This record gives sequence, C-alpha cells and structure tokens, in this order.
Amino acid sequence: MISVLISDKVHSCFVPLIENGDGVMGSSRGILGTLGLLSCLVLSANVPAAVAAAPPGPAAPAVREMAKVPFTQRYQAVQRGGLVRASNSSIACRREEAPDAEPCAEVKRGAAGVNSDFDMFYSEVDKDPDTYNSTRAELKVPQGAKVSYARLYWGGNLRVGEQKPPEDNGRVLVAEPGGAYKEVLADTVIGHRSDTGSDAYQASADVTPLVRKGGAGMWTVAQLNIAMGNSEVGAWGGWTLVVAYEHPQEPVRRISVWDGFERLAAGPGEAAETVDIAGLDAAAGSAGKAGVVAYDGDRGTLGDSLTVTSDSGRRVNVSDAENPFNDVMNSTITEFGHPSFVRQPEHVNNLGYDADVFDLSPALSGGARSLSFRFTGESQGQFLGVLFVQTDARR
Repeated sequence: MISVLISDKVHSCFVPLIENGDGVMGSSRGILGTLGLLSCLVLSANVPAAVAAAPPGPAAPAVREMAKVPFTQRYQAVQRGGLVRASNSSIACRREEAPDAEPCAEVKRGAAGVNSDFDMFYSEVDKDPDTYNSTRAELKVPQGAKVSYARLYWGGNLRVGEQKPPEDNGRVLVAEPGGAYKEVLADTVIGHRSDTGSDAYQASADVTPLVRKGGAGMWTVAQLNIAMGNSEVGAWGGWTLVVAYEHPQEPVRRISVWDGFERLAAGPGEAAETVDIAGLDAAAGSAGKAGVVAYDGDRGTLGDSLTVTSDSGRRVNVSDAENPFNDVMNSTITEFGHPSFVRQPEHVNNLGYDADVFDLSPALSGGARSLSFRFTGESQGQFLGVLFVQTDARR
C-alpha cells in the first residue's frame, strides 16, 4: 500500500506571477533562458483580445516530468466559502470497433462501454479552424464571492491510433466566458508515465488571476495533447478547473486541494493510494464533500473503490446513484450523483475521464479531526490525479 500523510503545510513550488494590467499572466518567454533549469515554472502567454483563437505556436518550454508524482497538498485555507469546479472530457467515441460494443450514441447517453471498444475522436465546440479539440463547462462561482485560488488540471493518453509528442503536454488554450483564448502553460512537475499500453500524463497551472477576471460562466479549454483512434487501452483525456472562493454569508469551511499522478493497479493484493487529511475541526453532523479527478476508469468494469475513514473509526464506502461502490471511477462528471453544471458536449459516459464530487457527510456524522481516503484500482487499473475536499470547520 502507498501511504502519504498530508498535513496542514502546503507542499508546492512557487514562482511569482508576472501580471499585466488586466490581471492576466503575461508572457514569460524572456525569463525562460534564466530559469530553464528550474523544475517549477509559472508561465503563460497573453493572446491579444482581438484574436478569436490562438494559432499553434512553438513547442512548450520543457517542464520536468516524472513517471510517479506522490500526492501532496497544493492549497489549503479555513475561510467562509467553499470549492466549485468546471470540468469536461475532450474526446469521445466516433464509431464502434468491437463487435459486441454498445452503439456509440447510447454510450454517450450513459450505457456501459469502454474506450478500447471504439474509434475515438476529438470533441470540438468552438468551430475554430486553429483548434482540433475544445470543450466547455460552466463554472458556478456564487454571486458576491471572491476567488481565492484557482488551478486548472488537464491530461490524457498520448498513444492510441496515433502517438502524440509529450513536448506538448504542458500547454493548453483557455477562454474565459465571452473572452478570447489565452495560452496557459504548466507551472509544476508533470506526471508522465509510458508503458506497454498507454502513454499517460497530467499537467496543471495556477490560473487564479485569469479566473478572478473571468468569473462565473462557460469556460472553454482547447488543444489538450491527447491521441485519437483505437487501441487495446483506448483514448481518454479531459480537464478540470478547481476554484476556491470566499463568501461572507457562507459557513466557515476547511478547503483543501491535493494533486499527484499515481497509477492504481488492479486487484485487492495490489497497491492502493491512501491520502490522510489532518487538522480538521469538523463537529458531529458536519457537512462536507470530496472531489476526485481520475483517468482511464471504465463504466461497467468493476473493482475500483473509494473508502473514507475518520479518526473516530467510522469507515464509509463512498458511492452515489451514478457511481457504485465497486465502480466509483466510471467515466462520469457528477456532483452527489447528479449533473451540477452545463457542459458542451454533455456526455454521461465520458469514456475514461472522471471528475466527480461525493458527499462526505456520512463520514463526518461523528465529527472528525482527520480523514483517510483509500483508492483501489479496477481490473484494468487507472490513474489518480486530483483530490479536493471541503468540510465544515465549526457550526
């Protein structure tokens, strides 16, 4: 078993952002020559507002990659407010390849199906000739709230019917509601693991200034580096924007974001991932929620699970109407078992991309000073990328 103890200390590298007058991260290309040997870079290039979409540019600057990135705390705060997120997958089925596969149209509506049974092709909603994939999702920041932190995560499989170069893993295009694309570059170590079946990665960037300016509404993310086609492992990929906010009329909550890049092997005798959250001040009957981003979890392939144990000894199998306890990472994007925001496209079965939020209240029924999250893999295994948690700090 892989165990990671996460305390209140934030484990993340930091380089000051360079902002322009609009509060958006400005060009960092001149800095790269000096900082090229650093493993953590905060980079972004501003695209003029008059340009509808950014054309393909040169290869993204090199950012250190690791086959395994242990889970560490990225952000934490105790404040009146909470966590919200926007998320979508970036690739979907185009036609059936396996003789016994459910029709692609039915799988998009929620039928069981695995990405290896289909020819997979990019989702494209912006109708821009300079992008080959783009999807949108609604970010529901409450009115009157102030964004305190925002981080964008993206990732996928680079080897399917085609092989994509990993040099492009650290770049995406992002458009705020009603805005033009801006290039966002990864600012920290990228998880990247290649094996006989897949070539998988996850990258991320601090986008707090951009989200403070853009606010609530439909966010678009384009140009994720993912491969299309058909293979035994299959294609997958997507993005999630995690946002912490402050609001004077909301309860005091402990807000925490962890990330890493861990492969969950199959079977009860194989390694699991355990993340222990300390420093909670949750009274009995407190409310809470936990969000998870994972890659290559298949709908209908059983064996993956998530259990939460509090320091009081209470142990809960996390599940809901759309995420059964033995198929919890099943290619869905839900909150408490239901869709919670608008997406374009809005497939139910996202064929290898999960970004779900679960109700933690049962685990907090007796109160908690700490919680232990334990993830196990399905029969084909999967990758775990993000865990974000919100709990009442006092009542």
